[in-house]
Amino acid sequence: MAFLTGLILLDAPASALNNAGPLLEPASTNVKAVKHIRVRGQGIFPYVSAQAFRFWLRSTLEESPELEWKAAPVFREAKTAYTDANPIKYWDDDLFGYMRAPSKKPGAEEERREDQSREHQTPTSTGISRISPFRVSTFVALAPVSITRDYGTMSRNDGHPVPYEHEFYRTVLKGLISLNLQAAGTFSYASRTGYRNLDDVRIELAQTVGLAHINGREKAYRMNRRERLQRIAALLRGLAIMYGGARQTLHYTDVTPAILIATIMRGGNNPLQYLIGSDSNTGDIRVMPEAIHQTFRVWRQQILSKLYVGWVHGFADDQREQFKSELQAFNAQYPQKLDFTAGHPREVLEELITDLSSDIHADWLA
Repeated sequence: MAFLTGLILLDAPASALNNAGPLLEPASTNVKAVKHIRVRGQGIFPYVSAQAFRFWLRSTLEESPELEWKAAPVFREAKTAYTDANPIKYWDDDLFGYMRAPSKKPGAEEERREDQSREHQTPTSTGISRISPFRVSTFVALAPVSITRDYGTMSRNDGHPVPYEHEFYRTVLKGLISLNLQAAGTFSYASRTGYRNLDDVRIELAQTVGLAHINGREKAYRMNRRERLQRIAALLRGLAIMYGGARQTLHYTDVTPAILIATIMRGGNNPLQYLIGSDSNTGDIRVMPEAIHQTFRVWRQQILSKLYVGWVHGFADDQREQFKSELQAFNAQYPQKLDFTAGHPREVLEELITDLSSDIHADWLA
């Protein structure tokens, strides 16, 4: 089973990308706090939740017509909300997963029938769910920071100015991504939570549109390779142009990856997280030479592709050159070479898409 495994760094020079609501500590004004982790003996690490990152990406995919992304409609019911849960028709239901269990309370079915927004919904005969093939970690600052408060006022009136404050920070955020390539475009109907992707209605649809039936233990239907690659390519191109985040009016932070390092691996492990850390004195980004050599020595047998190194020029240029030098040194020392390609994150993602589409690598999606 092959996984697209990646490491992403986001440059946040003066940002408040994920807020936690009002500050709970006593303050003289209304203060909006940022999400952060307190580590005993180290300090404060701002973070962006995986939910926020996935929301930015989904929004980018939906709002970028060139990606031709097919987003599922969202339906609300009392205090719950869910998508159409049709991975055959909608790309985000396929790659981002879902859970749908319509309410059985008295009157719930009648309310659904009267809801005009549900005119084109897919009927659901039983509870279904799908584990997301695309996985994201929390994005955490590389080093502890001192969070700053910015003081402002609402003063466009004739009375006294209304003061307010908000927190922001300067840091580099590091996170991990993973995409189960086999699961993309493959829909199980096994009776297990997370694996009952299809009910009877959706199984009938799978048969009608001609999805391949995988019999035996897996009990699944699979789209053809071209359609699966189309969805994966759109997801990767969305990563390259992703936008979003809180406080953009005041801080306007570019959340496209400053660094994206990816590879195709056998199995769902992600050993890339230790390749880049921070300087213990300055907190600046720092390539970890020992980790590079150990990681690729230990995991070389599980790496199925070249290493795709996307690194924006102008961001820690000296460390980019050292990273490439360490890869070259690794290849000089070990007989089993690690091929790598380097460029802008958008360029290496396009190269990755090309390699995924090649018939030579058809087994990556098998």
